[in-house]
Amino acid sequence: KFTLDGQSYTLALNDGRNHLHGGLQGFDKKVWEAEPIASQDGLAVMFSYTSPDGEEGYPGKLYVRVVYTLTDRNELRIDYVANTDKPTVVNLTNHSYFNLAGSGSILDHVLSLQASRYTPADAGLIPTGEIAPVAGTPLDFTVPTRIGARIAAVMDFAKGYDHNFVIDRPRPGLVPCATVYEPRSGRTLEIHTTEPGVQLYTGNHLDGSRRGVGGVVYSQHSGFCLETQHFPDAINKPSFPSIVLRPGQTYRSSTVHKFSVKNS
Repeated sequence: KFTLDGQSYTLALNDGRNHLHGGLQGFDKKVWEAEPIASQDGLAVMFSYTSPDGEEGYPGKLYVRVVYTLTDRNELRIDYVANTDKPTVVNLTNHSYFNLAGSGSILDHVLSLQASRYTPADAGLIPTGEIAPVAGTPLDFTVPTRIGARIAAVMDFAKGYDHNFVIDRPRPGLVPCATVYEPRSGRTLEIHTTEPGVQLYTGNHLDGSRRGVGGVVYSQHSGFCLETQHFPDAINKPSFPSIVLRPGQTYRSSTVHKFSVKNS
């Protein structure tokens, strides 16, 4: 729940006592309008959705557009734009799973994050409002480190990593956020974003019940997510960057995933 301009709003409980991923029928469960659009960078498609006032408990009619572009530079670029007719809260991200080896565990992937701080959370994974240094913790990926090198230290917390990191931001706009390298294939993923944070999630709740192309089984830690975002529960943490969107304002967010292969 949250309060905005003196009005209280209660959202669906779909993650224990908490509200996650936009609710029972979040944007990932909606049918969006899709159309190809012209792009100088490559092939692009725009998805559009209008969320009616009160949907999932959120105030305001929200007009959302997301453009996915496959560039000629081996990039997947995601650009979000949103407008509202009432004050509301907006925090959009992408929850795709990656496994640069193609199958198996991601624990041998080597991760580096441009993040010297993170937002500590309670047992329900809700941030406390504190911003703390990663130095001396299992969350220190400021130098390239195997994802599985210290994951045992956070297994009791969330069965792996499920943490929001504060991106070290030297300037506005797109900045480097994360690099992931898979040693056997040489595949590398670099992420740049305009967002202030990134959530590292290591597929902690994948249990083998989901199958992919070719019948591939997705077990625990067989995929990782790097969800660029504003900080979780920011509406209830005044010290966090604001996620409030008002009429006349435009929400904008961009994230670029760049892929390459290193020669061994």
